[in-house]
Amino acid sequence: MTRTLLAASLALALAAPAFAADDTAAPVAPQQVRQLDTVDVSAALDRSRNALSPDTGSSQYVIDEKAIRQLPLGESTPLNQVVLQAPGVVQDSYGGLHVRGDHANLQYRINGVIIPESIAGFGQALDARTVQNVKLLDGALPAQYGLRTAAVVDITTKSGHQLGDGGSVGITGGSFGMLNPNASLWGSNDRWSYFFTANYLESDVGVENPTASRKPIHDHTNQVKGFGDISYLIDDDTRLSLLFGVSNNRFEIPNNPGQSPQFGYLDTVDFDSALLDERQRENTRFGVLSLQGKLGATDYQVALGQRYSSLAFSPDLVGDLMFNGVASTIDRSNRASTLQADFATPLGASHTLRYGIYGSFERAPSRNDAYVFPTDADGNQASTTPILVADGNRLTARTWSAYLQDEWSIGDRLTVNYGLRGDRYQAFRTESQLSPRLGLVYQATDSTVLHAGYSRYFTPPATEAITTTNIARFEGTTNALPDNGDNTPLSERSDYFDVGVQQQFGALTLGLDTYYRKVQRLQDEGQFGAALVYSTFNYAKGRIKGAEFTANYDSGPFSAYFNLAASRAIGSRVITSQYNFDPDDLAYVADHYIFLDHDQAYSSSGGVSYALSDKTRVGANYLFGSGLRKDGEVPNGASLPAYFQLNLSLAHDFSLDRFGDLHTQLAVINALDRSYELRDGSGIGVGAPQFGPRRGVYLSLQKDF
Repeated sequence: MTRTLLAASLALALAAPAFAADDTAAPVAPQQVRQLDTVDVSAALDRSRNALSPDTGSSQYVIDEKAIRQLPLGESTPLNQVVLQAPGVVQDSYGGLHVRGDHANLQYRINGVIIPESIAGFGQALDARTVQNVKLLDGALPAQYGLRTAAVVDITTKSGHQLGDGGSVGITGGSFGMLNPNASLWGSNDRWSYFFTANYLESDVGVENPTASRKPIHDHTNQVKGFGDISYLIDDDTRLSLLFGVSNNRFEIPNNPGQSPQFGYLDTVDFDSALLDERQRENTRFGVLSLQGKLGATDYQVALGQRYSSLAFSPDLVGDLMFNGVASTIDRSNRASTLQADFATPLGASHTLRYGIYGSFERAPSRNDAYVFPTDADGNQASTTPILVADGNRLTARTWSAYLQDEWSIGDRLTVNYGLRGDRYQAFRTESQLSPRLGLVYQATDSTVLHAGYSRYFTPPATEAITTTNIARFEGTTNALPDNGDNTPLSERSDYFDVGVQQQFGALTLGLDTYYRKVQRLQDEGQFGAALVYSTFNYAKGRIKGAEFTANYDSGPFSAYFNLAASRAIGSRVITSQYNFDPDDLAYVADHYIFLDHDQAYSSSGGVSYALSDKTRVGANYLFGSGLRKDGEVPNGASLPAYFQLNLSLAHDFSLDRFGDLHTQLAVINALDRSYELRDGSGIGVGAPQFGPRRGVYLSLQKDF
């Protein structure tokens, strides 16, 4: 990794295998390697690609491959659980993450290329086994980053040029019927390089349990994931790469027993809610072809990509009608074609000019075939014979973005990055914005770094989460909705301020970061209905602020990290998709600020790892949360109880004759078996209760060759 201002103060922290907090100035362009050694050429191109992406003024948290292996589940850890170890990241149900008080709004990049987000659901389309390192960038981001602005999950993948020729096979299994075999293959041949990985997962806990019981009812999942990266060195300055991924996930929707039917169906008046059979299927596939290299003094990367994502929810026809008055078969899909081009040109010894464009064209068809009951004039069920209401549409969205920024090194200690970004989003309406950015990093001493930044953000609604239900079609049915507002979400606009400091004391690095965000048309998402599908809506305005403290230590066989974050996120007056809301809630929110449903006052994560020998390591990590919001006297007016989850691990490498080393890792998740509730089913946009995982014991076996 190339560094300039922070090279001295962060050398130890970045070299550590544990988690590392890092607020950096952007790197200077590296010296090009000229000898035709493919490993050296590939490394030089990697450094050039890194030089395209500055982070001046933003906050950066780095989790590398070795740190992932030291997590209790190692590389079997879902990617969202890896990111959850960073400061300011809060867990939610269905695998969701909230960064600094935002709902979703994450941008994923692989090797510098934007991968459009998948339709919201439970499955993780990316696999931790592909990761060389993952950086979480948040705060006041430079002009290069836009559209999805809560945070950038920037993934650098493993490479055959770095690893040499080889592969790995393994399996993880344990509690709740969990079985996770995997295989990887990597290598290089002259100018060619490749890395492939695939795994299969099945478990009896696919979605969070809606009850406090140890094992959920009807919650099996089957998941298949694959990833590949192939690259070819055209010459010493140019590389052509193809990366692709696929995921195919199946879920049973868990049941909450003991519920009472609200409607009659034909001659049936009773239904055991433990016997419901709802299911959800999620597919994602993506591919990106990129050309990266150097033209004179200018580094560049140009990428063409496509991502297809689909979600299908299948109801229990009789059960959903009796409990909810509606049984909807929901199909959503989204195909996004993208173009991205980034350039970096040094201007003298003190300036680096960066500029680029991004374009996306999306088609998002959706269909909702709903069986409902007719009602009388008072809204009461008028017949026990259901009728079908079919509703389908196709949404087309176009996004264009461009940016220009200059990194200015003033002396040896101060770096300023200033720039301008323009975004244009066209779907139901056309919206656009010019967004100035400013970031500063000051190396106060050899061990003290200060940073500050301001960013104006423009965040279009996630196209795949836009609901276009024809409300009029459901008039006179048990799924009737009030026609009391605009159906189309708006792009969010905000001003973001971030200030932080980092101090190093030998092997110990401490960091403190504060932020404030003033938002217009604040975007949020909610589950409105029985199907586990999110829809976007807007508050007229919002205020989000918080602070984060990080500590990282690495010395010899011992490493540790600790994160503590405080956050407050509030919004006022719902201005889109009002038909989803209770009229009393709408009336209150119209004149009052309320906490956002995903607001959590305090969150913390941490862990330790100790090498007993070259072959044996013990470790532990934890998650703490003060609780997400629930309804109190006012909407979202109370918090769920705080929770603490402790995870333990023991790893040992066995040396076996004629077989070589076998890596084994024993993990205990939620070792204290504390039952805790992520959601209780109340709150704006919250559809059902969900509980955290119960204690589970898992064993991993992995053999490299």
